[in-house]
Amino acid sequence: MVRQTIGLARVRDFAGLCRMLISGSGIDPRWRWRKCLEFAHAPLRPALVVNAPLQGISSMATRAVLAELSAPCALHTGHALLVESVGGVDAARRVQSGEAFDLVFLASDAIDRLLASGHIVAGSKVALMRSSVAVAVRQGAAHPDISSEAALRQAVLNATSISLSTGPSGVALASLFKRWGIAQDIAPRMVQAPPGVAVGSLVARGEVALGFQQRSELLHLAGIDILGPLPDAVQIITTFSAGVCSACSRPDDARAVLAFMASPMASEAKFRQGMEPVQTC
Repeated sequence: MVRQTIGLARVRDFAGLCRMLISGSGIDPRWRWRKCLEFAHAPLRPALVVNAPLQGISSMATRAVLAELSAPCALHTGHALLVESVGGVDAARRVQSGEAFDLVFLASDAIDRLLASGHIVAGSKVALMRSSVAVAVRQGAAHPDISSEAALRQAVLNATSISLSTGPSGVALASLFKRWGIAQDIAPRMVQAPPGVAVGSLVARGEVALGFQQRSELLHLAGIDILGPLPDAVQIITTFSAGVCSACSRPDDARAVLAFMASPMASEAKFRQGMEPVQTC
């Protein structure tokens, strides 16, 4: 479980903003200085955070991009956001159980189920980003060929152990293995990553020889080599969306946060974190 504060609460004026940006932990120093200069010369200053943070929950796949979007989101909207990142299945369950969250960030199909059950406000769903699946081995290990569907199938058959996530990409990969007719053959070698635990971390520790996970979750993980994305013929694309929870007491503020995260201003952060913007946003 990862908890992160998104936003710059307690900022009241330009001088306070500069102090926060210059000394704030968890923000790249170069970004802090650039934002100070941008703020000083902007014709219209960004909104200042004056409210208590909105509460959000997300899957691990979106943790890094939400963290990078934190400060700029607060600067442009005036709304800070406190996000808890856990396994996607656990996040959906907690929203369904009635925990008090303002926003939820999950794969689109999970958001649709929460909409259908009345746990997300109708009409509030926003598609934010797309993510592909990548394959990883332990750093320094031999790199099997995954350049084609046939090569990938052979790499899976040759692997001493394999791991998939519990999210939508894992479900899709399990179906792919069944279509290939190898699911029963590799079943004894499958290692299930617990919810909220990155498959890449199992690979880095040597507990898994071949790991499949969202590229965004593998991108900055130490101790692994990313072999590359799945071949185009079998690539799995997951769209991640967000929605305003029915329990939200500030729906307009929550919608403003989602509007920023779906805007072109958020695109560069998505690319840096292994995601792609949803072009229709």
